[in-house]
Amino acid sequence: MPVPLIGKEDHETDWYGAACGVGLLNPPENRTETVPPPASLSLGLSLSVWASLGLGLSQFGLCCTAPHPTSPPHSTGPPQQASNSQQPPTVKKKMDAASNPNPNEPNPPTPTNPIIIPDEPTLPTESQPVPSNTKQFKELTSKVWEHFTKVVGGNPEEPMATCNYCKKPYKCHSRKNGTSTLWGHVNKCKKNPKNNNDKNQPKIAYHYKKAVEGENDTKEIEVHQFSIKKIRLALARMIIVDELPFRFVEHEGFIYYMNVVEPRFPIPSRVTIAKDCMKLYLDERKKLKDVLSMKGQKVCLTTDTWTSVQNLNYLCLTCHFIDSDWKYQKRILNFCLVPNHKGETIGKVVEKCLREWGIDIVLTITVDNASSNDVAIDYLRRKMKLKESCIVGCEFLHMRCCAHILNLIVQDGLKDIHESIAKVRNAVRYAKSSPKRFEKFLEAVKDANIQSKSLLSLDVPTRWNSTYLMLEAAEKFERAFDRLIIDDEQYMDYFEEPDGNGKKPKGPPRSLDWENARLLCKFLRLFYEATLRFSGSLIVTSNSYFHELVGIQNELYKLCNLDGDSLLKSMAEGMKMKYEKYWGNIEKMNLLLFVAVVLDPRYKMKYIVYWFNKWYAKPKAESMVEKVRGAIERLYAHYATEFEIASSGASGSNNCVTSDVASNSMSSVSDTHDPWKSAVEEFQHHLAQEDNGECKTEVDQYLSEASEPPCALGFDILGWWRVNSSKYKILSHVARDVMAVPVSTVASESAFSTGGRVLDCFRSSLSPLTVEALICCQNWLRSTSSPVKLREAMDEVQSIDEELESVESLGVGD
Repeated sequence: MPVPLIGKEDHETDWYGAACGVGLLNPPENRTETVPPPASLSLGLSLSVWASLGLGLSQFGLCCTAPHPTSPPHSTGPPQQASNSQQPPTVKKKMDAASNPNPNEPNPPTPTNPIIIPDEPTLPTESQPVPSNTKQFKELTSKVWEHFTKVVGGNPEEPMATCNYCKKPYKCHSRKNGTSTLWGHVNKCKKNPKNNNDKNQPKIAYHYKKAVEGENDTKEIEVHQFSIKKIRLALARMIIVDELPFRFVEHEGFIYYMNVVEPRFPIPSRVTIAKDCMKLYLDERKKLKDVLSMKGQKVCLTTDTWTSVQNLNYLCLTCHFIDSDWKYQKRILNFCLVPNHKGETIGKVVEKCLREWGIDIVLTITVDNASSNDVAIDYLRRKMKLKESCIVGCEFLHMRCCAHILNLIVQDGLKDIHESIAKVRNAVRYAKSSPKRFEKFLEAVKDANIQSKSLLSLDVPTRWNSTYLMLEAAEKFERAFDRLIIDDEQYMDYFEEPDGNGKKPKGPPRSLDWENARLLCKFLRLFYEATLRFSGSLIVTSNSYFHELVGIQNELYKLCNLDGDSLLKSMAEGMKMKYEKYWGNIEKMNLLLFVAVVLDPRYKMKYIVYWFNKWYAKPKAESMVEKVRGAIERLYAHYATEFEIASSGASGSNNCVTSDVASNSMSSVSDTHDPWKSAVEEFQHHLAQEDNGECKTEVDQYLSEASEPPCALGFDILGWWRVNSSKYKILSHVARDVMAVPVSTVASESAFSTGGRVLDCFRSSLSPLTVEALICCQNWLRSTSSPVKLREAMDEVQSIDEELESVESLGVGD
């Protein structure tokens, strides 16, 4: 039934009586003046706003019947009287009192003009709050309303709500229905993005692929399918590769992240993820073992030893090989405990590791210059000869680490000017000893107007590369250190104070010391860059050895014949003596280092011949060239025999391998007699016998062809041999294995250290099983674009050793 509204303009006092009648306002004792209605209680509010306050206009004794167009203003009619007659006695009494606060005065006439309802009604303000006895709707606090929306304007006795995803309506009375039905729909709604009833249904998703250095990341589309097994495997991989603790899966941030990304995935405990990591290690180990145990697969090895503070000895065994796709691969096989550093002990441990991996043929083993390693190599050579699994009688098995030899050469040169180095080192140590002193140094740099952006660095005496970097940076600040002598009294006092041993620091450096530092920097730069190239962990290094040898020897000879600089000359002579000890006699060197240069299509044999003739007398040069050529021929013959056996009677290549191979290829006659074909074959056999002395092998053909441009930018030697492998079927196998030979046992980050590899107290507390599993698996999983740093891995791995103790009972590696 429509309800008429009170006129707003004619009787402004009616709002006051109505409000007092329902308890919104307290009536005054005497009301004689007209009070204008506030905006917050204006009866111009919409009906829905009053309904939200739990009030009905009928409680005010008001009707909603619109006035008749012909009705005169200020007239009263039966509808108003009928509306008042329908109110209960108590309500009617209140309304009478509210409409006429003063009972001695008659009631004013009821207006018929309607109130204009504003578009945006105002609610009671904070200064005029709604009393607590007013009925209000309860605030929606359940989280189910994040998925549902209440229907406005419906039956208040049967409220409805619609799903935000599928728009399906549900009853939502707080007492009759509750929220259980709503929650049930949320968990089953097919349009809810967090639901996927068909877990096996694949979805299309974007996959970001990390690019290698020099390229941009790419975005690819792939089909994604939910799989708990795959997610757990990926999580285990992340733990190992990123060196995270197993308790990482129990961190609050990770749990919240996974609940947002994939709420269906049950997050495993740290014990479960530890088991997954160990299982991943075993799976990856099996994959690598299948590759290394393939027939004909040859590898090169490097060994390195570590010592813990408890005097426990560790051996790191790494293999290097070129796979079937002509990609250089480096894999850590074992990081195992050894009883001692004796040569025979190391040899037995290496033999056991090779047997477990199924590796039969080893081309080279690169070791440092310790005498115990010579014993280990002799032990392994004897064992391999007994099994007939060696190449050319293990002639090329022993490879000395070139980085260690360079270290020995440089250390001899540093002895002659050790005092100048000590003075510069003490000056740098003073400047970096405290913030105040460093501030004084910066002021001196500013006063001297030095624009260099280099920063001072203090060296480690056992790492000559750090000494080189320290001198290179410090010599640019010579004038700043000279100003400290004048402006900073503490600088001079520093060199007068004895240390704990009662000795005064050497210094400060003078002009002669700075000149010595510059000479040393210029000379050491050659060795520094050569060591970096020797120690590349992701590139082929065997073909670069001879080039570095040429550069070092030429520089040493030049400095030894230098006139006027006795200091630099004496330093070069000392280095030259050490150089001659290790690299002066070709008979003491591994000939594969020269073979690798010959197998570089840019240089071949002519490059070797040129430098040997320049360095040595003609008879010695010719003898050395013949030794290199003989090594290539012996290698080729060994691989040709393997190729002949593998061919199993198949016809030979167009080029003759040996006379026997050529004869065997001609002895194959068709079962069907053909006189013309027989005559041709007989003639070809005659030509083969007649020109047997002139028949060229693949080695002869390769050396006789023109070389590639020596200065070709970006030349890929492995790519060249991969393209020409069909042309040189046997020689390409020789090149593939020779190019895998590492000339250094260490990676770049530790190539300059002459001290032993020592595990500190934290690393020493690790279980050997834990260290081996995590370091090896991390090395196998990391992409080839990221070099694996063993020292970095050892620095981080102790944080997860505690978590692995719970899974040592798995017996991995037994």
